[in-house]
Amino acid sequence: MAGPQFFTPQRKRPAPSQPVRKFTLEQANKTLPLVKRIVADIVKMHERATQNQLRVEKAKGADQQAAQRELDASVDRLQNLVDELSEVGCELKDYETGLIDFVGRHEGHDVYLCWKLGEEKITHWHELDAGFAGRKPVSQLHEK
Repeated sequence: MAGPQFFTPQRKRPAPSQPVRKFTLEQANKTLPLVKRIVADIVKMHERATQNQLRVEKAKGADQQAAQRELDASVDRLQNLVDELSEVGCELKDYETGLIDFVGRHEGHDVYLCWKLGEEKITHWHELDAGFAGRKPVSQLHEK
């Protein structure tokens, strides 16, 4: 059973500023072997952190302190994984489903190349403000 959807770990330290990397569809697809491994770990660690959060809320006394230490460790590990994904240059959009966006180009402006854990390759893109519901097939993508 999935944990509560409301839990999203809070960043404990400021992230270093990074320039936004722009990907061609080919470049983004070439990163997927690494991205798939990181995202699979993020989804698993998010579930663990969510379960640890529930344990903290239910525990009392010394049990609560131990549960809090486990929660802190899982949130730290989760944050490290998110940082690792950011270093690749893509953006995590959903911790539970492993939804990722890469910044790409379409007809001279930035768009998102959209990928979700379980997909073999990037098959869709969407405008920056359209979200997942506005996905279009990459056959309609004009990168120039």
